[in-house]
Amino acid sequence: ASVSEPAQKCCTENIQPFLTSILEELMGPVSSGFTEVRLLFDKEVNEIIQDFQKTNDMTRLKENVDQLMSLPFNSVKMEPCYLKVNLLQELLQDLKSRFKVYNIDFVIQRTQNFMQELMENAVYTFEQLFSPSHQADSAKVATTIEKVKLRVLK
Repeated sequence: ASVSEPAQKCCTENIQPFLTSILEELMGPVSSGFTEVRLLFDKEVNEIIQDFQKTNDMTRLKENVDQLMSLPFNSVKMEPCYLKVNLLQELLQDLKSRFKVYNIDFVIQRTQNFMQELMENAVYTFEQLFSPSHQADSAKVATTIEKVKLRVLK
């Protein structure tokens, strides 16, 4: 009871007025990181479509879809997504001094883990909705891939 009132006063005066601006500032890098994940997925699926349109090879299509499944674990391709979130390092340094925020690396790592999880979910959903082995008409494959991609991105 003796701590509650001073704690509430401290939060009301020193933290609450800044919460909205802090969240907005932090969401910039987080949003751009997740946007980068979306763009990477879109780019990779577009490359699968273009390759299939050139070759019309169902075996190669299956190989490309299998490669897409490993995308979340491809650190080279995921790196641009992760770099967007690294901007949090600078933003959180200011918060660290003002609000005693610690474990900055943990916040960044968790955000990057969520990005990888999002990509895992996207490629898994893509695989579930589109199975090259179930495609009888190769003329419609590219259109089907595009529809599945749009459904996943939605």
